[in-house]
Amino acid sequence: MTKHFDTTTIDDLLKRTDTYIKNEEQRNAIIKAYKYAEEAHRGQFRKSGEPYIIHPLNVAIILTEIYADTESIETALLHDTIEDCEVTEEEIEKEFGSTVLKLLRGVTKLSRIHFSTENEYLIDYYKKIIVGMSEDVRVIIIKLADRLHNLRTLWALSPEKQKQKASEALEILAPISDHLGIHKITSELRDLSLRYIKPEVFYDIAEKLNKTKLERDETVTLMMNEVTSLLTEHNIVHEIKGRAKSIYSIYTKLNKGKKFSDIYDLLALRIFVNTEQDCYLALGIIHSKFRPLPNRFKDYIAMPKANMYQSLHTTVFGVDGHLFEIQIRTYEMDEVAENGIASHWAYKEQKDASSAMQTATEQKLQFFKSIMELSQEQLSSEEFVQSVKDEVLNNNIYCFTPKGDVFELPKGATPIDFAYKVHTKVGETMVGAIVNNNIVPLDYELQNNDIVKINTNKNSAPSKEWIHMAKSTTTKNKIKSFFTKNEKEVYIERGKYALEKELRKKKIAFHDLMNDENVKKIFQELKLQDTDELYYNIGNGKISPHTVIHVIYKQTDKPKLTKIVKSTDEVSVIVDGIDKVKVQLASCCMPIPGDEIVGYITRGNGINIHRTTCHNLTNLDKRCVSVHWNSEISNHKYETSIVLYTNTLDNPLVDIISKLSPLDAQVDEVKVMHREALVIELQLLVRDLNHYEKVKQELLKLPYINNIERIYR
Repeated sequence: MTKHFDTTTIDDLLKRTDTYIKNEEQRNAIIKAYKYAEEAHRGQFRKSGEPYIIHPLNVAIILTEIYADTESIETALLHDTIEDCEVTEEEIEKEFGSTVLKLLRGVTKLSRIHFSTENEYLIDYYKKIIVGMSEDVRVIIIKLADRLHNLRTLWALSPEKQKQKASEALEILAPISDHLGIHKITSELRDLSLRYIKPEVFYDIAEKLNKTKLERDETVTLMMNEVTSLLTEHNIVHEIKGRAKSIYSIYTKLNKGKKFSDIYDLLALRIFVNTEQDCYLALGIIHSKFRPLPNRFKDYIAMPKANMYQSLHTTVFGVDGHLFEIQIRTYEMDEVAENGIASHWAYKEQKDASSAMQTATEQKLQFFKSIMELSQEQLSSEEFVQSVKDEVLNNNIYCFTPKGDVFELPKGATPIDFAYKVHTKVGETMVGAIVNNNIVPLDYELQNNDIVKINTNKNSAPSKEWIHMAKSTTTKNKIKSFFTKNEKEVYIERGKYALEKELRKKKIAFHDLMNDENVKKIFQELKLQDTDELYYNIGNGKISPHTVIHVIYKQTDKPKLTKIVKSTDEVSVIVDGIDKVKVQLASCCMPIPGDEIVGYITRGNGINIHRTTCHNLTNLDKRCVSVHWNSEISNHKYETSIVLYTNTLDNPLVDIISKLSPLDAQVDEVKVMHREALVIELQLLVRDLNHYEKVKQELLKLPYINNIERIYR
């Protein structure tokens, strides 16, 4: 099949941006970003054979369809420069400012993730998504546009890569796009994904649509004329269009067992009017002439979807008895439905689009954050993924207060979810619920259109049992937060006591450790805000008192805080030919039984025991003596330091500690270093080399650990 190269230019982009970006300075910033990207990518080509600049240019054009702001357009043009060109972050910040650099970092970070639709990797991906959205939702919008253009040129990749990229788009990115209300991007992502995942199904549906196109177009035109005459007769100012049905939406209906001929909305109209009142008037007028199909009416104006979608949907028996799905909405509703809520504000009211996006999407994205927080302790991988899919796919019901206020809840929600949806305080003081005038238990499963009254008592408080009764992850997290807040003071007290106790053991005065200079260093090293946070993390076990002390005393003249294995009655290492000599294990290479070792005679401090491979023994043969491990000693544990190289930026310490616990290997100290991925240094207490090897093999089974090394100092 012959492929035609894309001939898009910067002029095509500027024609789009000129329709809503009127500021000359912002226009020049876009041109500057394009020229910079064009120069950076010069000589680079896509798999399709096109110059690479065509890709970022098209990503930027996709963003103009949802009226993205100038900084988003700049980032789209530059989004592959750091990853694929010899461009530094410092250069980007100097040329385009800190906001564009922040967006660029976010997009680059997402691009480095190895996507997978397998549960364990999906969780990791969603975590990265949350980070991106928490910092700036524009990162996700740009990523969606980036993937959409990649799907448009997916033909250039191998069949295996095509399926992989299409699956990622369909299962991960399209639902997020849908939740943000960007129908234009969502629909194309889904259709293109289906084309590569199930090409035979895609082309079969496309062929059937083409075969019936002429007949459908004639029928739709007749129906449009009838409806136009009807509404004009009643003085309803309107516009009417035939609506193309997406192949993916037809596929989902066929997949549920429907026949192609039974899909009602193959014949579809969309009617645009000026006001919300006109929507309902138009609906009544159409129903007065065309009989509606029972149970096919949906009022998304009174009860908008979570992504702010509003429209009236009805299916009627139209001309010649054909079934037509009709959508009625205002122009403003259509703008939101097609492009997302922020785009309308940015376009119509000339607001700052970035501010609009953040404001408009903050609440919708909160459920992601709630799921993430809850998943840290409460959800298994399968439960986590299911929660995400349930809420992303808007599998929701609508319930009312006695006053008629409507609330959207996940299917399976209980009165507890409803109470917390109304207000957190209502949830925390709830004592009972009445649904449709009947008293119901708190674990009652609410149904669509239920009228729910919540009884409260200001002296009441939540029960931990409610976590299991609630359906919504947001609700579960709010209940959990209530108890965490109350328990926080207990943890703070416990943490302070634990630190004081450890200091007494080490004969260090509390005020010596916790003076102003030391406290500042501890906060900086452990990334803490204040002493309450420090004590809280010690109290709940996330940080050990030893770790805090080590921050200050690891490089001072105070006695080393590491434990050197020695015994007054038993000797771990025997020096050949010498009795009753002081021996100690060297802290630089930290030998353990099973290592090949050698003794080094110090000046006045006995014999230090090193591994034979220790770099500190170079050229010191004259003062080395033969030593061997005492095989009769079996109840000691020995310190060794190891480094774990990971492929993740998420802190996996809880998993690692859990893995070590049944192996009888104690973690004495932890140090986490942030690079491209986390590097974790652990100081372990193990029995011998065999014990260490067993620990190492178990840790290597964790999917995010690439390599483990013992270290020398």
